[in-house]
Amino acid sequence: MAMSTTSPNSLLLKNPNRHLINPPTKTSFPIKTQINSFPINNSSGPKKPISIACAASPQVQDRASAADAGSERVFNFAAGPAILPENVLRRAESELYNWRGSGMSVMEMSHRGKEFRFIIEKAESDLRTLLNISSDYAVLFLQGGATTQFAAVPLNLCTPSDAVDFVVTGSWGDKAFKEAVKYCKPNVIWSGKSEKYTKVPSFDGLEQNPDAKYLHICANETIHGVEFKDYPMPRNRAGLLVADMSSNFCSKPVDVTKFGLIYAGAQKNVGPSGVTIVIVRKDLIGNAQEITPVMLDYKIHADNNSLYNTPPCFGIYMCGLVFEDLLAQGGLVEIEKKNIKKGQMLYNAIDESKGFYRCPVEKSVRSLMNVPFTLEKSELEEEFVKEAAKEKMLQLKGHRSVGGIRASIYNAMPLAGVEKLVAFMKDFQARHG
Repeated sequence: MAMSTTSPNSLLLKNPNRHLINPPTKTSFPIKTQINSFPINNSSGPKKPISIACAASPQVQDRASAADAGSERVFNFAAGPAILPENVLRRAESELYNWRGSGMSVMEMSHRGKEFRFIIEKAESDLRTLLNISSDYAVLFLQGGATTQFAAVPLNLCTPSDAVDFVVTGSWGDKAFKEAVKYCKPNVIWSGKSEKYTKVPSFDGLEQNPDAKYLHICANETIHGVEFKDYPMPRNRAGLLVADMSSNFCSKPVDVTKFGLIYAGAQKNVGPSGVTIVIVRKDLIGNAQEITPVMLDYKIHADNNSLYNTPPCFGIYMCGLVFEDLLAQGGLVEIEKKNIKKGQMLYNAIDESKGFYRCPVEKSVRSLMNVPFTLEKSELEEEFVKEAAKEKMLQLKGHRSVGGIRASIYNAMPLAGVEKLVAFMKDFQARHG
């Protein structure tokens, strides 16, 4: 899909208010009505608006137009780091050199300065709106990926002698269990490993431990393409459900009140790698084990509004742009409709191929984010990936642990990308079937 030859900066000039956001009431400085007139403190004189250099530079506009005219965006089906919305990337491009007249890039700002405080507060506010997160929950922007949370969760919620129940529907759930062994007494009450992780168990049949501290699930298994369409009711006395939502975070509405804690790496659906989001009920904070490192203690981060140390500033900024974009599309109800349409299109192509393509996952729990499939003639899978790459569809090779093909179709994957993949699949079958 060829990109527009109009430069992002010229788009901003045509409609300077297109990307504006309303500042939260807590912000300590005004936001003017034009993107290129954000005021900063000037110790040597009165405050003056500073124009964004790239928006006024014809040389930069010419280079951007030339680059756009001579290149194409590919359809990136990677599982993560994954595709980001094109308009978000262009927005970030337009603000990269000089964020709203501040004279700085977001990458250069002090994380304790008023400019970045505005960015992180706006990101949190928009995420709370998207998921209807109440004030009973803290929202933390952390580092270390979801893998770090495999340790942080039991360290914060458990004593070393506490039992924890795990439902393991794929590789990530298994890894979370193995890490938890170091910090509590976890027990796998159900595993799909013997069936190659192709299903989710019946919740009625789960034999949960009433003394377990919490029940842990991975809401969407990125590698195996298994997604919870509903969530089990925890039968532990505290009623705590904990979920790794890394690869379907913000892909659909979620009732946050069903969970004690949700964690997610950003690099699938809401931003670049480097940011991990934790949504944790506030009454669960403050009881970390004594061995818990400072950087894994939720109370430290909650008390400091995710600013205890230098956070992944640019990544948080990008997440904020994505949250704003999701809201502009109508929120997660509308996002889910789009994801369902894309998923149905791709799964129908697989199911209607008369066995040429096969998805191993039970139909009722097929992921709308990560679609794994194999070819009847496995020797053709390498050729499939190579030919798709020539058509500018990349990262379709399955995870190294399972092989086959995997198409990740996160929020930012446009319908046109799935349509092109389906057309290619039908053509490939016609030529090789």
